Formats: sequence, C-alpha cells, structure tokens
Amino acid sequence: MQPLTVGFDLDMTLIDSRPGIHTVYLALAAETGVPIDADLAVSRLGPPLEQEIACWFPADRVEEMSARYREIYALHAIAPSLAMPGAREAIAAVRAVGGQAIVVTAKHEPSARLHLDHLGIEPDALIGWLWAEAKAEALRAHRARVYVGDHVGDVRGARTAGALSVAVATGPCGADELRAAGADVVLPDLTAFPEWLAAYAAADRDAVDRASRR
Repeated sequence: MQPLTVGFDLDMTLIDSRPGIHTVYLALAAETGVPIDADLAVSRLGPPLEQEIACWFPADRVEEMSARYREIYALHAIAPSLAMPGAREAIAAVRAVGGQAIVVTAKHEPSARLHLDHLGIEPDALIGWLWAEAKAEALRAHRARVYVGDHVGDVRGARTAGALSVAVATGPCGADELRAAGADVVLPDLTAFPEWLAAYAAADRDAVDRASRR
C-alpha cells in the first residue's frame, strides 16, 4: 500500500506570516514612496505576490517591485512570523500514521524554506511557486491523497489533483466559503487535525483489510 502523503499550504495554514509580510509592505512603501495599505494586503494572503503588488503599482512596475519585495523579505518577514497553533503537531501526526508531509505553496520557495527552518518545521519536501490548480502538479507528483489549506485556491488545487481537500478556517476564507468551494472537510484550525487524521487513517486501514479478505 502506498504510504499516505499529506500536503500542506504554508501561509495561514502552517505559519502566520502576517506580521512579517506587513513589515515588508511598510518597508517597500517607505522605500518607493508609494502608499500601501499593509493591513489590507495581509488580510488577503494566498494568491501569488504579483496579484497583490498590482494593486499598488502600475503594470509596468509589478515585476520590478515583486523582485524588490523578495529581496528585502528575509530582512523583515522571517523573525516576526509564527507557527500556527497545531502546525508542528500536524506534521508529527502525519508521521505517526506512517505518512509523509509535504508543503506546497505559492510562496517564493527560498522564502518558504527560511520560514520553515526558522520555526523548526521539517516537511519531507517543499515545493514553491504553485497557486490554486497549479498545486495539483506537485500533489500528483508526490501522490498526495490529502491537501490541507486555508484558501479556496487550496481547495481547487486539491480537487484538481484528486486529493481530499481538508480546509482550516484560519486564513482569509471562512468556513462557509471553504465548504461552498468544495472542501471535503473543514476544521477550525490545525489543532483539530491530528484527531481527524487518526480517524481517517484508521478507516483507510479497515478498508484495506476488508478488501484483502475478499
């Protein structure tokens, strides 16, 4: 039987990067003289950076400003960002049932690695630069059967990959919105994940046992 692989989103699923990202936007605004509502920007984390940058800069500067944002990111965003409640326990729960935990995120992969290293969260693989349906590429490649995220884009990625969509209502999308997008399971946060996973894995083992006895 193929070991269970569970994918996790990063921002607002495993980590609360809002304090750090808020500081990066303020620094970018100070550097460029362009007003940026950092509170608004961090209230809608999930989509690729370029989508947010396009709200504050003209189209011909989006690429330049996105690159600059990433250049200063490590200076401002890593230390203030915290692990979400239950994040480490969620990774441990996957390993407790003999599975592998991977992180699939839209974030710039080197920045994602800095966050995980700083917080001592150690997935079995990290794949960056993938958003919404594009996340299915990595989920399929790693044969992930479950994908955990906080955004409707994460739900779409899971469904495109044929994985079970487990949503946590800790990001910009509420529980009702996540359900409406097609999430198979909606949890209040990751602290509820280990119990859910244990039940899921037990039911999976029972199904395999029944099939083997036929």
